[in-house]
Amino acid sequence: MPSEPRPLSIAIAALGGQGGGVLADWLVAAAELHGWIAQSTSVPGVAQRTGTTVYYVEMSPAPRDPQRRPVFALMPVPGDVDLVVAAELMEAGRAVVRGLVTPERTTTVASTHRIYGITEKSAMGDGIADANAVFAALEARSKRLISFDMQALAEEQRSVISSILFGAIAASAVLPFPRALYEQAITQSGVAVQANLAGFAAGFERALTRSPMTSLVPPGVGPTTGLGRKLDGRIKAEFPAHLHGLLQEGVRRLIDYQDGDYATLYLDRLREIHDSGSYALTASVARHLALWMSYEDTIRVADLKTRRTRFGRVREEVRAQAEQIVYLTEFMHPRFEEVCETLPAGLGTRLYASSSARRLLAPMFRKGRHIQTAHVGGFLLLYAVSGLRRWRRGTLRYRREQERIGSWLSQVKMLASRPGGYDAAVELAECQRLVKGYGDTYERGLKNYGLVAAAVQRLADRSDLAAVIKRMRTAALADEEGKQLQAVLSEIEPAS
Repeated sequence: MPSEPRPLSIAIAALGGQGGGVLADWLVAAAELHGWIAQSTSVPGVAQRTGTTVYYVEMSPAPRDPQRRPVFALMPVPGDVDLVVAAELMEAGRAVVRGLVTPERTTTVASTHRIYGITEKSAMGDGIADANAVFAALEARSKRLISFDMQALAEEQRSVISSILFGAIAASAVLPFPRALYEQAITQSGVAVQANLAGFAAGFERALTRSPMTSLVPPGVGPTTGLGRKLDGRIKAEFPAHLHGLLQEGVRRLIDYQDGDYATLYLDRLREIHDSGSYALTASVARHLALWMSYEDTIRVADLKTRRTRFGRVREEVRAQAEQIVYLTEFMHPRFEEVCETLPAGLGTRLYASSSARRLLAPMFRKGRHIQTAHVGGFLLLYAVSGLRRWRRGTLRYRREQERIGSWLSQVKMLASRPGGYDAAVELAECQRLVKGYGDTYERGLKNYGLVAAAVQRLADRSDLAAVIKRMRTAALADEEGKQLQAVLSEIEPAS
């Protein structure tokens, strides 16, 4: 008896809330409408939006002998998957790591947008994975790759990403089903039929007309104000061309954070970095100086939480109708120290140093607060705090941060001026990565940075200083408690 054709296997990786289960159901429905038999299984993630669910679908034509039904597998097997579908770029990357994507067999359909994982968000430094590296791996490992920003297209169509993925799958022609059957599967589901059909059609057309992807980072738009054009002209006149994009983003960030004078201070500080060759030091300082100068104080947090664009983004994410009210609850936990730092420098210093004030006021800020910005009172409270931006330069936090930034820059310039110290200066500039966030996270990072900076001061004459700094920075980023950093410091400078 001739052998039956092997089943087609499909692995779908999606986060909770992205409609991976709906997509699997549509695929099964399309197969059955075509007269095939299909089976769908899934292994769920930890919880909604915190873990990946892998859906697995196998399908094949109905057997010629009804008594010889195929036995389908329950999970994908490395090297034996025909179609991998990923609702987010890093999920496609994880499929490559698991061996599910093979150049001899696998077509990959993946959205290029990012949803940052818990490990990326909680990393003590810059924990964001390199999206370009993942894309390069997908191109190398896939027999065929269909990729574009499917989340953006879903929002444009007022649909969901699962319908865009379904359209791209249909356009890939991996499955031998006519387009009408895919559309019939959506229709018979009876859920948001018109929106899902629109998303399907958009995904189908985009997959057919996609252009090769050259970069995951879109080019920045030019300045639109007189101030922006003035600062942009200065960047182009004073700095090498390959740094223009980086500096323009830094200037844009600091104008948004404070004002034009603050962005001018940023460029003034960069001009003091005497560099040559590849300008690696200037590039590193430019990036990390912009981040440090836009430190997250209570004013910044309140400003971001009360912006019109944020409310609009939230409404889009929950797909609220024009007549619907969206209630948004913010969690705020300013500590006593942060309250003091928001005050004028003189008053904040005295209050912070007063033991009686600490005993009286600190207990009031030990617990976080839930603030509903959909209510007038909650919104006005945060809006009033954000309005302190115009007086930020007079606050205790501003004074302290500028002193810390000045000390960091001075030490970087000192190292760069020493014979053979350029690489060490670059590594110390990268140590700004330790200082991030706010509250306890910020305090831990600042403490670790202080330990590294003090060690650099003592070890300035070492010929391998650059490697030592990199080693200390890596250890400091490895754990929140700083145990690995302490171990490295003890090894570098053993107690006499």
